[in-house]
Amino acid sequence: MKKGLLFLAFGCVGITTEIFFTAISSVVESLLNHEAINWRLLGFSYIWMFPIYGLISFLAPIVLGFLSKYPLLLRMFLAAIVIFTVEFISGFILDQLTGSCPWEYKHGYHVMGYIQLEYLPAWMLFAFMIEKIYSFLDKAFETKN
Repeated sequence: MKKGLLFLAFGCVGITTEIFFTAISSVVESLLNHEAINWRLLGFSYIWMFPIYGLISFLAPIVLGFLSKYPLLLRMFLAAIVIFTVEFISGFILDQLTGSCPWEYKHGYHVMGYIQLEYLPAWMLFAFMIEKIYSFLDKAFETKN
């Protein structure tokens, strides 16, 4: 029951965060390109992302347990590397199954279009959020014996 609730929670948290990130990124891109800003702040995600973000419920206890002994910045960096790894593997699998990766990166520093290296700071921030959210939800979903 607890794992199922965590799976649903992280699926929702991940997709919501991604929608906010893509909306804000659109504004930043418009500013950098001296273009008009679309104040509708349209963000997006892919339905494939729900189960991928849901995996956090299974990976977080392992990764956070291993990283807990490190200082915050190093924890965030190492967790972002784990996120890159999951993103790469997920992208590769989706590419093999469907014929394309929904988030195929074509510009900047990327690895085979599956991960965008410039997103390292964003993934580090996301890792920090996940650490805090997981800690909160893990306690909230504990059952009393």
